[in-house]
Amino acid sequence: MLAILDLSKVNVALPSIEASLGASPTELQLVVSGYALAFGIALVPSGRLGDMGSRKLMLLLGVALFSGASLIGALAPTPEVLLIGRGLQGVGAGMLMPQSIGLIQQLFQGPARGRAFGVFGAAVGISTAFGPPLGGLLIAAGGPDNGWRWLFAMNIPLGIAILVLAWRILPSHQARDTSRRYSLDPVGIALIAVATVALLIPFVTTTGREGDNPARWLWLILCVLALGAFVAWERRYEGRGKTPVINLGLLRVKSYRHGLIIVASWFAGLPALLLLVTLFLQQGLGLSAMMAGLSSIPFALTSALSAWYAGRRVEHYGRQLIIIGFGLALAGLIATIAVAEFVPRSIVPWAIVATLTLIGAGGGLIMSPNQTLTLSEVPVAQGGVAGSVTQLGQRVGTAVGVAFASSAFYATLNVDDVPTLETYEKAFGFGLLASAGFVVIALITALRSLSAHRGASRRQQAADTTSEQIHV
Repeated sequence: MLAILDLSKVNVALPSIEASLGASPTELQLVVSGYALAFGIALVPSGRLGDMGSRKLMLLLGVALFSGASLIGALAPTPEVLLIGRGLQGVGAGMLMPQSIGLIQQLFQGPARGRAFGVFGAAVGISTAFGPPLGGLLIAAGGPDNGWRWLFAMNIPLGIAILVLAWRILPSHQARDTSRRYSLDPVGIALIAVATVALLIPFVTTTGREGDNPARWLWLILCVLALGAFVAWERRYEGRGKTPVINLGLLRVKSYRHGLIIVASWFAGLPALLLLVTLFLQQGLGLSAMMAGLSSIPFALTSALSAWYAGRRVEHYGRQLIIIGFGLALAGLIATIAVAEFVPRSIVPWAIVATLTLIGAGGGLIMSPNQTLTLSEVPVAQGGVAGSVTQLGQRVGTAVGVAFASSAFYATLNVDDVPTLETYEKAFGFGLLASAGFVVIALITALRSLSAHRGASRRQQAADTTSEQIHV
């Protein structure tokens, strides 16, 4: 929650930061995207280091860095200092997140692991949705000049509490894969960092407004080249008997590959949806930042409850929970589009709260079972790096989805010199269609995963029957 909250709660503080520090539009964009970039870059190497050494130590270092960087952000006298703090925050978040997933893999087995990931999924859902209302409340309490500083200052006591509890509770010893000689693989880490930066930059700098530099898409060429070099290097490195930064064999595991696509696609759709709702309620309907943020609270509550339930039932229902979750989420998305078009404007905010509640219920059924099933066939010794790749998929998915949805929103909005409410409704609808497209991709992948799992189960049953007949 500590890491995910800072992906969303700072969004509502941008106007206050602009007024207080005189930040430029580019600097405001970097306040958000700089955190996401640093977060994404640090994930994979931190997961590798945690698997090689001590997940507990890496988590403690990550929390300490995150808390110290939050202090820099809270006291920042200039936009440049704030950007330094945000970048260091992102590195700290990227260090601690893979250890959380790796420790769940390490400490829980069987149904207990599903319940643990249920709590994890509830935490992700709550922190994603509660970020904007929490930010709005702190700004309202602290005032326009100092309220945004409270967003960073609140991390410091939380970080200290986590450090104390983690030091006392978490185990210092962990299982390691002794079949290989561990090594850091600095070349692989550098190549995956370059590929991550090159992929994220064009999307996090896309606003949908005039002035976006078309040359930003050239970064994708560098991304492809870096990925190609990374795959070639990792195969060669592994062939020499050393441990690569990412075991490419994991991608041949269907449950892991499908889960990775599902989580990336879902996070391409969900944060974009929440952003569009906030923009429409504030700019289109004229609600305050705090009221617009509070609209996502029912979403957070139903998401947390359904994630907790799904975590307890995943051993019994498995992938069917994910399919049901996507059904609910798509129904909520379609209903949200219909609300903007056909519902009387006086009750639109309340109707959107109702549709978000439905989407939240679906999201909880997706997140925790998918996390459990994605890592179900991953060796515990590789849990940290495998989990960090899924988190990287979330960060990349978020950047891509928000860029697509916001571009569709602003491209429609900028047709009129002075947008009317009808224009906002149309822009909102087009943005939601972009968000729904990613959810459909995730649903198709989930259906393929269910089909593959059932096929494998039938083949295993047939093999067991044949073995039993031969034995008889």
